[in-house]
Amino acid sequence: MERKLAAILAADVVGYSALMERDEAGTFERLIGIRKALIEPEIAKRRGRIFKLMGDGLLAEFGSVVDAVECAVSLQGALKERNAEVKENERLELRMGLNLGEIIVDGDDCYGDGVNVSARLQQLADPGGVCISGKVAREVEKTLAFGFEAMGEQQVKNIAEPITVHRLVQEGASPQARLSRPPALPNKPSIAVLAFANMSGDPEQEYFADGLVEDVITNLSRIPSLFVIARNSTFAYKNKATDVRQIARELGVRYVLEGSIRRAASRVRISAQLIEGKDATHIWADKFEGAAEDIFDLQDQLTEGIVGMLVPTIRRAEIERARRKRPDSLDAYDFFLRALPHSYANTPADTSEALRLLTEALRLDLNYAAVHGYAAWGYEQRFLRGGFDPEDRAAALGHADAALVTGSDDPQALCLGAFVHATITHDYERSINALDRALMLDGNSSLAYGLSAMVHMFNETYDRSRDHAFKALRLSPLDPMNYHSYLALAWVSLFTGRFEDAVKYSALGIQVNPGFSILHASLVASYANLHRLEAARAAAARLLKVAPDWTMGGFVRMDVVRPQLMKGLASALRKAGLPE
Repeated sequence: MERKLAAILAADVVGYSALMERDEAGTFERLIGIRKALIEPEIAKRRGRIFKLMGDGLLAEFGSVVDAVECAVSLQGALKERNAEVKENERLELRMGLNLGEIIVDGDDCYGDGVNVSARLQQLADPGGVCISGKVAREVEKTLAFGFEAMGEQQVKNIAEPITVHRLVQEGASPQARLSRPPALPNKPSIAVLAFANMSGDPEQEYFADGLVEDVITNLSRIPSLFVIARNSTFAYKNKATDVRQIARELGVRYVLEGSIRRAASRVRISAQLIEGKDATHIWADKFEGAAEDIFDLQDQLTEGIVGMLVPTIRRAEIERARRKRPDSLDAYDFFLRALPHSYANTPADTSEALRLLTEALRLDLNYAAVHGYAAWGYEQRFLRGGFDPEDRAAALGHADAALVTGSDDPQALCLGAFVHATITHDYERSINALDRALMLDGNSSLAYGLSAMVHMFNETYDRSRDHAFKALRLSPLDPMNYHSYLALAWVSLFTGRFEDAVKYSALGIQVNPGFSILHASLVASYANLHRLEAARAAAARLLKVAPDWTMGGFVRMDVVRPQLMKGLASALRKAGLPE
């Protein structure tokens, strides 16, 4: 195995899939033409070599980091000139990333972190731009005349440590102009939590408010999908009348959380609001209050409540933002966001659309762990409720394994991969271990608690199932995935003879997701066990309206719980006259 230090250039075409959709042959011809006429000669001129071509992208190795930077700048400059004479919807623009690191050489190919980091830097770059690592900047800052704009430390997928990133600034930008530019937004939802205002005039409440904000920042920082500004930066704005838009610009974040605290008699009330920083748009506001006797318990409760409401709210805002983006500007993260509402809906048509979007995301980033998790869940839905196709089963388990391997530190990927294995292979021990790790990584994940409730229900550890379901519902009362928690509670109630509770939880789950056929079947069985056959038949009619192809045989064949339990459910369902 040969190892060596090298500068690696990663490049890919912006919006390639949209360009191919509009004009497949023309786009391909233009790409090959630019590669042969411009890219390959320029790389060779700078003593580099292309060691991998990936459709719309490439990886090149240079012995000199100076050569690599000059090559990137020259290529982007030449492409800009070339594009000036091309129609906007036909332009080929590149994003580029440059890293200096140790690589493994295997024949003509190269591997290792030196290569992987370059690919991640390329994803952070603007169209027509170049992002470089801190190592590259240190090597060339005194040699080359180009400017570098700091983007701070960026946490990128499948790289354990944050990477120091700089944006390469082309010639002509003065140092003053570069310094006046705000930090670039990270490639994930970003938030700054400001110090809460003390409205009571009591200095004791000042300490409580500061402690609360620190706890909120700490809890948000544990969520891998968020970029959270540290306390020291946000508290610099304390007691200053500063426009939220300015704060968001200066800190380089999309969202700002601000709030106030007020004590009246023996009660403490916290008001909080989430603001989108660019236009100072209010996204969410709420009040949290409790008795002040045990101030630390109250602080924990309020922290949990704020974080539980923030996460799904930010997720919804990010989904809406992705929906507004032009199709030709979508990256893997945007495709993932667009897929989420369809994944949540959990109907056959929505599942197909979710899988289409998730496939696009994986085409752009094959190691996107959370995408593998949702893809596994999508194929699991198809397998269990779409005909038990062996190919769907294989795809579900393949993506589930990828989610568990590539997402060992990603709670979303872990809990989805674990859930799919539990439903298909019934390997509950492995699934529960993965879910426990997800909860260790993020103790505020309502998704992990909700899916854990389902797996413990399958495993017949009913007390744990109920505990985790209630925890999920308390953490995130408005989460679109809460129907899992209600289903777990409904089936635990059915299997333990609490049929009135089963009716209640089935109905609550249907309110969250009216299109989920299993909850409708759960409601039918609950009514039937109470001998309320008229209500059971009405619920059965609603089930068949939601899922016209539903049959007893398909339901029993899902085999997600012990055969004796499925037999009991089937017996209750037959009382309502559902088709065999």
